[in-house]
Amino acid sequence: MITAFIIACEIGFWLFVLAGLLCRYIFRLKRLGAFLLICTPLVDLALVIATVYDLRDGSEATFAHSVAAVYIGVSIAFGHRMIKWADERFAHRFAGVPAPIGKPKHGKEHAHYERVGWLHHLLAWVIGSAILYGMIRMVGDETRTEALFNTLRLWSLILGIDFLISFSYTLWPRKQKAVS
Repeated sequence: MITAFIIACEIGFWLFVLAGLLCRYIFRLKRLGAFLLICTPLVDLALVIATVYDLRDGSEATFAHSVAAVYIGVSIAFGHRMIKWADERFAHRFAGVPAPIGKPKHGKEHAHYERVGWLHHLLAWVIGSAILYGMIRMVGDETRTEALFNTLRLWSLILGIDFLISFSYTLWPRKQKAVS
């Protein structure tokens, strides 16, 4: 059940974003559009409540519960960035705003972009890890929360690998390809 709810929350997040952008740019209802975009965190709140309720009912913590914590961390850390990305493209397509500038592809700008991306990943990890740890403490049974511990270990490893890759561009920046 929790897996279906996570999927529904992801769909709900993007429906709020789409509805907000449609109201803002197509229907010219800027206040309603802003309100709908601000409502996207309500999806995260619903997911937290559902996950806690499921665990409180005695369910064994599964990978799906872990995904809920990861989703919430990523949504909070990257949500503004994702909404901004969609807003820029909508504004270009429907409001005549110049095309958005893509991410830097080389040099110091690219290295900076990658470092900032890793910092967002770190924030997502901190939030998601706090939620995972909270779920582990709430359940209070190591055998029922093994999946949560495993997700925390795996995500920590992924964060470390992402650090190495993201900060490697600081030492060895991408060079611009030669024009032939």
